[in-house]
Amino acid sequence: MAECNHDCGSCSQNCGERTEPESMLAKLNELSHVKKVIGVVSGKGGVGKSLVTSLLAVTMQRRGFQAAVLDADVTGPSIPKAFGIKEKAQGSDVGIFPAKSKTGIEIMSVNLMLENDTDPVVWRGPIIAGVVKQFWTDVVWNDVDFMFVDMPPGTGDVPLTVFQSLPVDGVIVVTSPQELVGMIVEKATKMAALMNIPVLAYAENMSYYECPDCHAKHNLFGESDIAAVAEAHGVDTVARIPIDPKLAAGTDAGVIELFDGPWLDGIADKLTALLDE
Repeated sequence: MAECNHDCGSCSQNCGERTEPESMLAKLNELSHVKKVIGVVSGKGGVGKSLVTSLLAVTMQRRGFQAAVLDADVTGPSIPKAFGIKEKAQGSDVGIFPAKSKTGIEIMSVNLMLENDTDPVVWRGPIIAGVVKQFWTDVVWNDVDFMFVDMPPGTGDVPLTVFQSLPVDGVIVVTSPQELVGMIVEKATKMAALMNIPVLAYAENMSYYECPDCHAKHNLFGESDIAAVAEAHGVDTVARIPIDPKLAAGTDAGVIELFDGPWLDGIADKLTALLDE
C-alpha cells in the first residue's frame, strides 16, 4: 500500500483511517426553511435567463407554492426591475429580510442593497461568490417551496460556488435557437454533470415569433434543434418561449407577474413532482 498522505479526497485506497470528504454546503440561516433549490443557468449571456427565472417563480407562485428568487447575477442584476421592486432590503440581528413582490415572491438581489440601482458592482470573482453565499446563509427565507437561483452566465466562480455551497436539486438550462448557443448549452449541461446535479429541463427563449393575426409561427433564428440536443443528453422536458414584444415590455415595466403564458407548464409539472420525491 502506498504511503498515506492523509488526503482522502485524492486517494483511492480503502484503509481503516479513511474519512469521507467534508461537505462544502453552507449552512442555511437557522430561521429559514427552503425545500427545493433550482438553478437557472446558461453558458452565455443575453439568452433570457433572468426572464425564465422570473416566469418560473411567477408560475409556481400561481400554483399555490411559495416561490423565491436568489439573484446570483451580482454584476448584472435584473430581477428587482422585472418585479418592479424599488425598496431596499432590511435587516436585523437575526439576518437580512428579502423583499417581496406584489404576489408575495421573496427576492434577494444586490440591487436591493445598493444606494442607486445603476451603481456598478466592481468586485473580483471571489468577493462576488462570497456575497452570493451570504444570500443563502444570512437571509431569512420564510418557508420557501421553490427557490430559483438566477445564475450569471458561464462556468466561473459564482456558478461553482452555488453548486458547491447550496443544496441544488436540479438546473434549468436556458438557451436560444442559434447554433453557437447550442454548443454553449452542452458546456452548461456538462458542468452540471461534473457537479452531479441533474438537468431538469431546457428552456429555449426567443424560439419563434407567432403572428398575432394568423397565428403562424416563424423561426426567425432558424430551425430549432433543442429537441435533438435534449434527447442526446437524456433531458425529457423542453420549453419553447416565443418572441413577444408585450413580454419584453412587461419585464421592463416591472409587471412580469401580470403576464400569462403556458410555455413553462411542462417544467412546472416536473418541479411540482420534485416535492413528492
